[in-house]
Amino acid sequence: MTTPSGNITIDDCMRLLDASPSPFHAVEECAQRLSSAGATEVLLADEWNSADIDGFRYVRRDGALIAWKSPSTSEAAPPMLLVGAHTDSPCFKLKPNPETRQHGWHQLAVEVYGGILNNSWLDRDLGLAGRVVSSSGETALVRSDAIARIPQLAIHLDRGVNDGLRLDPQTHLMPIWSIGEATDSVTTHLQELSGLDSVAWWDISLFDTQSASRLGANGELLASGRLDNLLSCWAAVTALCETSPTEHLQIVVLNDHEEVGSASTTGAAGPTLEQVLTRIVAARGGTTADLARALSRSMCISADNAHALHPNYPERHDHGHAPIVNKGPAIKLNVNQRYATSSTSAQRYASICESAGLPIQVFSSRNNMPCGSTIGPITATRLGIDTIDVGVPQLSMHSARELCGVEDPVTLAQSFVAFWS
Repeated sequence: MTTPSGNITIDDCMRLLDASPSPFHAVEECAQRLSSAGATEVLLADEWNSADIDGFRYVRRDGALIAWKSPSTSEAAPPMLLVGAHTDSPCFKLKPNPETRQHGWHQLAVEVYGGILNNSWLDRDLGLAGRVVSSSGETALVRSDAIARIPQLAIHLDRGVNDGLRLDPQTHLMPIWSIGEATDSVTTHLQELSGLDSVAWWDISLFDTQSASRLGANGELLASGRLDNLLSCWAAVTALCETSPTEHLQIVVLNDHEEVGSASTTGAAGPTLEQVLTRIVAARGGTTADLARALSRSMCISADNAHALHPNYPERHDHGHAPIVNKGPAIKLNVNQRYATSSTSAQRYASICESAGLPIQVFSSRNNMPCGSTIGPITATRLGIDTIDVGVPQLSMHSARELCGVEDPVTLAQSFVAFWS
């Protein structure tokens, strides 16, 4: 088995979190890391031959990225070992007509993306980040410093607020970004950030500008925005850079739009991964039938964070299946197929971790508590591949700022190295 180097550290994970305020930035950061480790980008629009796809390669499209290392065998369709995660996180997105003015305040017109915890976005210093497009079709990534804020109503004007806060997303969650009449437009600000001659369209997220940080008496906790699921993206990309080729095709797939159902070109329900796998096999001299046979001998790990036992709400957990932070990644199970884990895929991952000396836990929801889902069932359905759902236990899931242990992300990355080795 490949021995992980000192690159698998929580400090390195924090650097990726801080560099990735939007899915587009996450893909750019991961692409730079892959290139630094020796990978070469392949363009989806080009024709591929065996030389194009052999070795350490990656492709990207918008907020999604797929990377792979070719196997040591010449088999056209070798068995595949995939690790999947997603680049998007719940947030606010800037609307096409972004400016609104009320009572002397300039506010941003935003749309809620995914299942945010509304109150967690109040009274935070927010920036803008994402991709802008000029009127001629040129694109650029942009990122601002802290520029906006959603101020909460003072307790003096809402004496019952601590008995239950209700927020209307349309009226109570519009960020303030300026006052007065002489302010430049949002479009002008984005254009200045981009350096483009014009800005006509965009995909812009609002993000909490506070950097990732270590908390706790001994620095044993990690607080950051977008732990769900950039933490898993970091673990997957870092682990792939650390492994050596084997007889398997080693693959990372980072999808976009998981938080809103995955039904997009770059989401897990879209065609991109299947098309890339088909083209890799074809470039190696294989057929679609060869690909189908390879997938029957393959496995996918869907990596997405799990709910840790919350000390203030213990009644919300099934205590036989409630993971603890810094005790290892959790295998996630749901008999209604909200997770794709089967008894065979669980055994295989557990055995890999046991052989590598890595701790694991299990997560299952209470019967009276609805369960979320992941890219796992979607990937398994599209590809017919044996799949397991695993994830780092965390608190404050879908908050603007989330919390996990510092040991579990490293263990997750090490489990991927063991999986590919």
